[in-house]
Amino acid sequence: MGGKLMRIGEVSERTGLSLRTIRHYEHVGVVAPSERSLGGFRLYTEAEVRRLALVRRMKPLGFSLEDVRALLDVLDQLPDTGGPLPGTDDQAYEELVAKLRKYWVRVDARCEDLRRELGAAEEFARSLHGHLAQLLDAPVAVSKAAR
Repeated sequence: MGGKLMRIGEVSERTGLSLRTIRHYEHVGVVAPSERSLGGFRLYTEAEVRRLALVRRMKPLGFSLEDVRALLDVLDQLPDTGGPLPGTDDQAYEELVAKLRKYWVRVDARCEDLRRELGAAEEFARSLHGHLAQLLDAPVAVSKAAR
């Protein structure tokens, strides 16, 4: 196998996922290490790090682990460039593209929901800032008037 193999600690640092989460993803069949060292340490390739990073990006969008596994399966079967893989039929390729398109629609809709939620949160933060500014300015105005 070519490429650098990384232990779980390095993978954790690179992905921002905890060791426990990475182990959980292995346990539920989302992403498994490529190998184990003679000492039993999990060893990951760059490809597994990319998969874990993708999983991390999917979680805030509300994808279940089943969704994550299904999308990873679709991505694994599709070529990186356009057109079906040699030896696959056009119908199977079109079905995979259709599945990927459904995920894209879901992600796009969820992003729109998150934008609305963020807008509401920012509006709330501005209102709190406004209240705080009024409270902090009020005693200064009263103390000046008392002079």
